[in-house]
Amino acid sequence: MKIGNIEFGSQPVFLAPMEDVTDIGFRLLCKRFGAAMVYTEFVSAEALIRDVKSTINKLTISDEERPVGIQIYGRDIEAMVEAAKIVEQAGPDLIDLNFGCPVKKVAGKGAGAGMLQNIPKMLEITQKVVDAVQLPVTVKTRLGWNHEQLIITELAEQLQDCGIQALTIHGRTRSQMYTGSADWTLIGEVKRNPRIHIPIIGNGDITSAEEAKAAFDTYGVDAIMIGRATFGRPWIFKEVRDYLDQPASSGLSGTSGISGLSFNEKLDILEELLRINVERIDEKRGILHTRRHLAATPIYKSIPNFRQTRIAMLRAETMPELLGILEETRALLG
Repeated sequence: MKIGNIEFGSQPVFLAPMEDVTDIGFRLLCKRFGAAMVYTEFVSAEALIRDVKSTINKLTISDEERPVGIQIYGRDIEAMVEAAKIVEQAGPDLIDLNFGCPVKKVAGKGAGAGMLQNIPKMLEITQKVVDAVQLPVTVKTRLGWNHEQLIITELAEQLQDCGIQALTIHGRTRSQMYTGSADWTLIGEVKRNPRIHIPIIGNGDITSAEEAKAAFDTYGVDAIMIGRATFGRPWIFKEVRDYLDQPASSGLSGTSGISGLSFNEKLDILEELLRINVERIDEKRGILHTRRHLAATPIYKSIPNFRQTRIAMLRAETMPELLGILEETRALLG
């Protein structure tokens, strides 16, 4: 599978762009464990052209994480074009346009998934960004605004005509937000459309290696993108990659034959993420930035009566305190 001149091989698995999650430390961990493509946190076009420092900082990328995409969002045509030019100077491998974020502060202002209510403007932004930069331009969007407006089949062709080089589809409408189940049937319909020749990337509810394989086998997508299932679990890419790469002759029907990481190895990874974040930002904010992963990680599911330990872990305010609690959990399962 290719996007522009970027070769990914067969059935690549991407890390989805997520606000306050896909910072450079987490991206590098996901890359280490097999993510074929990673994306920055999404970047506000308006904040970028106003030179807001925290937004500019999101453009920092490393050669070790390539290929890497930078995703931008906004509702103003000129701002999106100018932001794309700024992003191009940061040197990513591609620029992704966010027409899928459903949160009110984005979609409610007409950006992100809000663009699903103004398709002519979405297409104009896409066309003008494609014309303004030399990098491959891709799009991430949803099935439609709601279930009465499932427009993705036609929209995919229109976006392709604008010159995008790949399309990621999240299998929900904006009105669903992140509730219910992702519907992959329309993603498969887009992929099977003989008029579509760009790669189609499927996104939504991939939480295991088996689900990843089923997405490829059932819907024929060129790649899959994993988002929330990576929280506290950057090694999910190894689990998926190992499973997808099993020889057909192995006779394995599940993940039981895949050599997984031990509890101690997974805890080492989470502690490494904590240290990366503290070093990258500072102790207080680095801990806050890591809490999302500590709260969501599945490694503690088998520990009975873990609630109080989890609360203490999420209330810890210093590095020694938090590391001490994490090491106590190692004694429980290590």
